[in-house]
Amino acid sequence: MKDQNFNIAVAQSNIDWTGRKVTGSHFGTIALKKGTLSVKDGKLAAGQFIIDTTSIKILDVTDPATNAQFAGHLASDDFFSIDQYPEASFEITTVNNNRVEGNLTIKGITHPIAFDARVEIKGDTLTASGKIVIDRTKYGIRFRSGNFFSNLGDTLIYNDFDLKVNITAIAA
Repeated sequence: MKDQNFNIAVAQSNIDWTGRKVTGSHFGTIALKKGTLSVKDGKLAAGQFIIDTTSIKILDVTDPATNAQFAGHLASDDFFSIDQYPEASFEITTVNNNRVEGNLTIKGITHPIAFDARVEIKGDTLTASGKIVIDRTKYGIRFRSGNFFSNLGDTLIYNDFDLKVNITAIAA
């Protein structure tokens, strides 16, 4: 097994997001901007990637006006403040078998996270996937959180949201 470096093929990679509230959920996509992964002795050992927060799309809201309003709200300071923070990032700190640990930065705030990943290497192509569960309130996203506001009733938005990351990377 050899050591290799891989560049993330952003056009072949994607992140699906899901956010939940009392009355249902919303989902969409967000793009990767760039990134690298390193393999040592045939196993994932390090890496980092940049997420383009300006690329967030809502796929379950089909009315164009409502979708645009929702997208604007996600871009606002209530959520991701994309004018000030057009990127989020993740940097791997350790990999133990299929458990990936690293630092996730959203809105300039960094916290450690861990998740299980599936990594496969075939020739010069590496594919990796994993589901990351994030507590948005740790990153200053408190809008309609029951931790910070009372009497929200059916307008409550749950703190955790999911990112399903699917990466394809090509040997450098």
